[in-house]
Amino acid sequence: MYNSETFDEMFATEETPREPCRAFVERLGGVSIDELRNRQVAAELHLNNMGITFNVYGHEAGVEKVWPFDVLPRILGYDEWAEVEAGLKQRVTALNLFIDDIYNEQRVIKDGIVPEHLIQTASSYRPELRGFSPTNKAWCHISGVDLVRDRDGKFYVLEDNLRCPSGVSYVLENREIMKRTFSTIFQGMAVTPVDQYPEQLLRTLLDCAPAGVDSPLAVVLTPGVYNSAYFEHTFLAQQMGVELVQGVDLTVVDDYVYMRTTRGLQRVDVIYRRIDDDFLDPECFREDSVLGVRGLMRACRAGNVTLANAPGTGVADDKAVYAYVPDIIRYYLSEEPILANVPTFVCSDEKQREHVLANLKDLVVKPTNESGGYGIVLGPRATDQELAACADRIRANPREHIAQPMLDLSTAPTLTADGLEPRHVDLRPFVLAGKEVYVMPGGLTRVALVRGSMIVNSSQGGGSKDTWVLRDPSGTDTWKAMAPSA
Repeated sequence: MYNSETFDEMFATEETPREPCRAFVERLGGVSIDELRNRQVAAELHLNNMGITFNVYGHEAGVEKVWPFDVLPRILGYDEWAEVEAGLKQRVTALNLFIDDIYNEQRVIKDGIVPEHLIQTASSYRPELRGFSPTNKAWCHISGVDLVRDRDGKFYVLEDNLRCPSGVSYVLENREIMKRTFSTIFQGMAVTPVDQYPEQLLRTLLDCAPAGVDSPLAVVLTPGVYNSAYFEHTFLAQQMGVELVQGVDLTVVDDYVYMRTTRGLQRVDVIYRRIDDDFLDPECFREDSVLGVRGLMRACRAGNVTLANAPGTGVADDKAVYAYVPDIIRYYLSEEPILANVPTFVCSDEKQREHVLANLKDLVVKPTNESGGYGIVLGPRATDQELAACADRIRANPREHIAQPMLDLSTAPTLTADGLEPRHVDLRPFVLAGKEVYVMPGGLTRVALVRGSMIVNSSQGGGSKDTWVLRDPSGTDTWKAMAPSA
């Protein structure tokens, strides 16, 4: 199960576990492969019974799938996590300042840090938001930042997800499944708790309520049962103790948002929206939308309701803008980035585009506004025909493509039909930003369950693992006071 060709998350050598994993490996040594399979079956049965699912649009075998889970955790030491946490706080803080600037003074453009054409041509840029600034200047209240490790064992930011990032409910459920099915190994491992996240999320939302509201009311706005993350919408609403609503449940009167109830209209102050910008308000964005609420943006601009995340945040997770984030951090914070970007070539730049076209077979090409792993071309694994088609797409629309070197993503031991084998993984930590910035300890470790695959997305055959961040051995970590148990 050790992989000498990548950074192995559990083993330093074939015989030597990494220090944070030592105790787990020792305990795992007393568990047979048959017992591991029994634990895996128990986990999958629990997932099925609890209806923990995700949706795949257009899948041949149907829409709803049970969430794929691997029973072996990914373990991170306190010291390495402390650096990741600091880097994420720095990055999200800078990106919030960047978005507020882009829709207001645009100093970052005037000072030549980010090219103006890159912003003006971003499909996620919303000129309707010019002159707007949300409460606490928090545009990205909830962020999911995708991290990967290369051969050097160093974490790199692969991309920022700042619109409607999903997956945190699976982090919480993965932990519950692990405690149920692997309790004898889990107990005593000094794993930092994650179950305080819903409380932290609700606090972040309420902290960003409009000024002058003493007892703000928050809701979760979902597009409905056919959305790929509907399970998460219902889960988070239930965990926070707030209403789950659809567009038809809300109405705007005199630039205030109200929820229809059996007792009449009730004012809503904060909306955790899980609907894309385009469909939020047919009065402002797509006229044919039946998912949103007419007049919602009027209420938002009037300061009478907070939308989390704020519309327009997608301008900062455009993959071409991503290439400038290190400079954005230096510009707004006067600090060096703690977490490095993956080296990125922006195809809208002529010189960089020519380099990409000349080296396609060695690069990974990505559309700047796709998600879920769609549209990616892995140069080293692509056919000549696929590379030629990719080159044509770049020439036809260079603004919509970036390219990066193909990383040797780290691997972790994973239970497969053939036993324990290494599989590629990434990590999506979740960051909350309101009056202050909070980083959930760990995050969603996604695993490419198909042998040799680099695509970890659940929509394309990926699964997940529980992510353990070990407590500070000195006993001074800040999470202890927030949650007494894991």
